[in-house]
Amino acid sequence: MAFTSKKGKSKEGEMSFLEHLEELRWHIIRSLIAIVAMMIIAFIFKNILFDKIVLAPKEPTFISNRMFCEFGHFLASKFSFIKNPEILCINTKPPNLISIKMSGQITTHITVALVAGLILAFPFVIREFWLFFKPALHSNEAKHARGAVLASSLLFFIGVLFGYFLLAPLSIHFLNTYQISESVVNQINVRSFIGTMTSICLATGVVFELPIVAFFLTKIGIITPGFMRKYRKHAIVVIFILAAIITPPDIFSQTLVAIPLLILYEVSIFISAGVIRKKAKEHDAFMNDDSSAKTEKA
Repeated sequence: MAFTSKKGKSKEGEMSFLEHLEELRWHIIRSLIAIVAMMIIAFIFKNILFDKIVLAPKEPTFISNRMFCEFGHFLASKFSFIKNPEILCINTKPPNLISIKMSGQITTHITVALVAGLILAFPFVIREFWLFFKPALHSNEAKHARGAVLASSLLFFIGVLFGYFLLAPLSIHFLNTYQISESVVNQINVRSFIGTMTSICLATGVVFELPIVAFFLTKIGIITPGFMRKYRKHAIVVIFILAAIITPPDIFSQTLVAIPLLILYEVSIFISAGVIRKKAKEHDAFMNDDSSAKTEKA
C-alpha cells in the first residue's frame, strides 16, 4: 500500500516505512492533544460533569425516568388490567454512592474527565486517522468515503446518547433494586457506578459503528450483502448475546438494545449492496472506456 507524502518523498514518490511511522506519530500526537484538551475542559467543569450529567440518571427527576413513569401512568389510564400506574416508574429511590478510598474522589474525577475527553474528541481522532489512511485510497474511493468521518461521529454520538438516556437509567434501576436477600443492603461505590455508566455508553457508541464497519469491509472485499443475508440468523444470535453483555440481565433491556442493532444490521446490508453496485458501475465504465480505446486504435 503506497501512501503519497506531503513532504520527504522518496525518489519513487512514495513514503518509506520510517516516513509512514513519522506521519502516524504526528496524527497520534494531535489526537492525544485533542483528548487532553477536552479532558481539561471536562475536569474544570466538575459540577456540570457530575451533578448534571454523570450522576443525573440515578435521580427520579432525570428526563428518561420521568418519561418512563408518565408512560406507565398513561398505560394504566388506558388499560384497566394494569392495576399499578407506578409500574414503569424507575429510580424512585436513587442509590447513595460512597467513596471508600482516601484518593477515591480525585481519581474518579480524573477518570471521568478522561472518558469525557475521549467522547468529545472522538470526531477529531477519527479525522486524524482518516487523514492518515486517505492517501492510500484511489481518488474515486476517497470521494465515496468523504462523509465517513461525519457519519462515524454521528453514529458514535447517537450510540452514546442511546446508552445514556435509555440503557443507563434501566441498568441503574435494575442493579440498585436487585436483592439476593432483604438482609443485604446495597452500598454502591461511586467507582462501580461510574464504571457501569462508562461501559454502557462507550459500548453502545462503538456497536453503533456497525454500518461504517460494513462499508469498509465491503470496500476491501471481505464481506458482501449476500454474505450478510446468508448469515442473518447467526448475526441475530450474536446481537442478542452482545446485548446481554452490554445490558443488565433482564430481557427488557436486552431487547431494547437488540432492536436498534438489528436495524443497524439491515442498514449495513443496504450500505454493502450500495458499495457493490458502485463497484459494478465503475467496472463497467472502465471496461467500456477500455473497449472504446481499443476500437479507436484499431
